[in-house]
Amino acid sequence: QKYGYFHCKDCKTRWESAYVWCISGSNKVYFKQLCRKCQKGFNPYRVEAIQCPTCSKTRCSCPQKKRHIDLKRPHRQELCGRCKGKKLSCDNTYSFKYIV
Repeated sequence: QKYGYFHCKDCKTRWESAYVWCISGSNKVYFKQLCRKCQKGFNPYRVEAIQCPTCSKTRCSCPQKKRHIDLKRPHRQELCGRCKGKKLSCDNTYSFKYIV
């Protein structure tokens, strides 16, 4: 599991996700995510490790966060190529709600 940055070229929507699934030891993405406006599937244009880029910890208390995660927002299962149409969503299968 990695952190990804997405950009829809059609409607210019940008989003970030902590639910990017890659082949182990690489940044090759398994599942696309759908743009919430266009419903077209995209791979992230940039993928990085789940850890905080500043301190390299999974949980941190760094004063400045480089990522824009709202921990109160649920995982959008209907837009996820991995768990769309399945009983369990990614956030129920793997609980990474504490990610920076």
